[in-house]
Amino acid sequence: MKIAVLDDYQDVALASAPWAELGPDAEVVRFTDHVDDVDELARRLQDADVLVLMRERTPVTSELLERLPKLRLITTTGMANAAIDLAAARGQGVTVCGTIRSTYAAAELSWALLMAAARDIPANDRDVRAGYWQRRIGIDLDGSTLGLLGLGRLGTKMAGYAKAFGMEVLAWSPNLTPERAAAGGAVMVEKDDLFRRSDIVSIHLRYSERTKGLVGRRELDLLGSEGRLVNTSRGPIVQEAELVAALHGRRIAAAALDVYDVEPLPADSPLRAAPNLILSPHIGFVTKRAHRLGYTQMLEDIQAFRAGSPVNVLT
Repeated sequence: MKIAVLDDYQDVALASAPWAELGPDAEVVRFTDHVDDVDELARRLQDADVLVLMRERTPVTSELLERLPKLRLITTTGMANAAIDLAAARGQGVTVCGTIRSTYAAAELSWALLMAAARDIPANDRDVRAGYWQRRIGIDLDGSTLGLLGLGRLGTKMAGYAKAFGMEVLAWSPNLTPERAAAGGAVMVEKDDLFRRSDIVSIHLRYSERTKGLVGRRELDLLGSEGRLVNTSRGPIVQEAELVAALHGRRIAAAALDVYDVEPLPADSPLRAAPNLILSPHIGFVTKRAHRLGYTQMLEDIQAFRAGSPVNVLT
């Protein structure tokens, strides 16, 4: 069995799970770079029986699947991966399995970015290193309003953090009810109202065709010149060009991103030159514990598949 581990940027996959448990007939090959070209991916993976994926780093399309005749199993972190064509995988007899156990690392990073945006921490750090002193004024969290787009597991955790800091919490998602919002520590409002009333908006929605481009000029203008935006969910939920324009035009105060339309972020991305923007390299789930949990569960997926009883199958 040949197992290909993709997008192991930090070269931690082999040390994060006991791969030797698979026995001597299993070969684990990991790739520490990212490849978009389908031809190159097909060449690299042509002998792979199993793909091990970090969620939504590399798209597994029908075109790629057709060129991997030996592939029998895909494992991915999380119980959803919008970058895998599940229908095409089923059509080729490829089983796709996910992972259940996870940490709150993404919510913790969201809160760190929120605080950094509220107090201009990266810019203040650059100022001090350049010899400047107290050139910026941040905002208080206590008494401010946090708007949450999405109130699932991570959004609910964010609501708890916000309450501990004395913030009012509003929430909206397509299927949210007032009762569920209250149980998650928030008040449900309409989307426009959320952007209008919030000092900071943080995004925790699952990416889909329904949420693609959900935040555009209208929402950013409602957020206003004193508002801040944090996105650690998926890049395309925010219309990138509109965000860049809003920052250059000072129509919002600041933003912090951990996710992008294209990853890794291209060298010529307009985001790199946008003012008052904090950029983080999609590390919401990148912690030592999260990697151990993710890779160990994907190893368990492989073991269960080899035993003829797949677990955590995505449908």
